[in-house]
Amino acid sequence: MTQLSLKIHNSFKIFTFKNVKSKNSETLHNLIKGDKGSLAQVPKQHRESQNNHMAVSIQSAQSIFSSTEIASVVPATTESFYKLTVEDQLALLWFAYTEMGNTITAAAPGVASMALVEGILSEIKQMTPEAQSKAMYDLASNADTSIGRIYTSLRVNTKLGFWYELGQLMKQGLVAPIPAGYQMSPEAVAVLETIKRLDPGQQITVLRNTVVNMGYDPDFSVDYAKRSAPRSTPKAIEERVKTTIEGISEQTVLSYIDCMNAFDFTPAVGLFAEEGALQPPFQKPIVGREAILNYMREECVGLKMMPQQGVSEPAEDGYRQVKVTGKVETPWFGSNVGMNIAWRFLLDPQGKIFFVAIDLLASPKELLNLIRK
Repeated sequence: MTQLSLKIHNSFKIFTFKNVKSKNSETLHNLIKGDKGSLAQVPKQHRESQNNHMAVSIQSAQSIFSSTEIASVVPATTESFYKLTVEDQLALLWFAYTEMGNTITAAAPGVASMALVEGILSEIKQMTPEAQSKAMYDLASNADTSIGRIYTSLRVNTKLGFWYELGQLMKQGLVAPIPAGYQMSPEAVAVLETIKRLDPGQQITVLRNTVVNMGYDPDFSVDYAKRSAPRSTPKAIEERVKTTIEGISEQTVLSYIDCMNAFDFTPAVGLFAEEGALQPPFQKPIVGREAILNYMREECVGLKMMPQQGVSEPAEDGYRQVKVTGKVETPWFGSNVGMNIAWRFLLDPQGKIFFVAIDLLASPKELLNLIRK
């Protein structure tokens, strides 16, 4: 093995991610750099229809409760990560999971449908070190492999669990780890220090952004309406708990939280207006019920929403704006870690959800920020 090939081989002997110059990584870059106030590239035909028939539009709805401070450090950190060399990306994620101790919170993959990837993990364990490195390289570079095709069909929480388990295998010596003595560049060290300072909810969002678009999907589309999402099994009726939110009586909002916590996404989507929109953290709005349903099936299984308080105010043209703050738990970080979240709803005169933005908040103090401007 030549000196160059040995360096490449060693660089990929860890669990982490590659800066991929592909259609998927470019898509991720475009998604993470947005914020709650962006114009969000809503389809032109839809925007014109809104402007012709009413003063309220998705664009204007994005500015409700505009004083909400989001965790802009998350997309900035993710962008910084993707600017690093491949070797530094690999080393950074290794140190993040193995050297930082309790600073990055331990995962809880047991509830992340890990049975779906046990076969892949078993296959990787049986590979030679060279093949293990290539398998991870192929995943990160969106190569067309059988593992890549399986991986891309997984939900986000399962993808996170997959990489967590690979890290555990490396610690056990079953998958080759980072070469001893590897020194990260000053730029990589700076990114790592930034990640250390994030709260756990922000940390997991950065990690999510690094793994979501790995694997190979020949039919990948940024349009959720054109994507095929796995169906979910809603919770049994007897397992569901009715939501109460201090300051909120709007049944649409309460029912939305109830349906989401039950993973009952079809009735959740039924609460939206026909051309309503949902804006996930740091993404553009997803417009239309079919697209929103696919998003929920891909991204929201396993989440536990715990709203705490809210405020409801009349808006123009018979609309009503509602802001709710609280926490969201994920199966990845477990029950002891919650992301600080705001939901900003705009309800139409019929009580349907015209727009809702989900914001990852900059700090816990933002949970008390319920003022309009």
